[in-house]
Amino acid sequence: MARNSRASLLVIEVADDGRGGANEAGGTGLGGMRRRAAALDGRLRLDSPPGGPTLIRVELPCGW
Repeated sequence: MARNSRASLLVIEVADDGRGGANEAGGTGLGGMRRRAAALDGRLRLDSPPGGPTLIRVELPCGW
């Protein structure tokens, strides 16, 4: 079977309409999520301004 030279990307987004202000240093588990994504050569983006909303986007490479 031939391998596809084009990389695929799995994107997961989670959003809420809460109060915002999510902080990785607050012990909420976001830092662990970032480390896990990085271990798979992916990345995590966090946008959570005070007053909300919060958006977490995880991008993971996948495919052959």
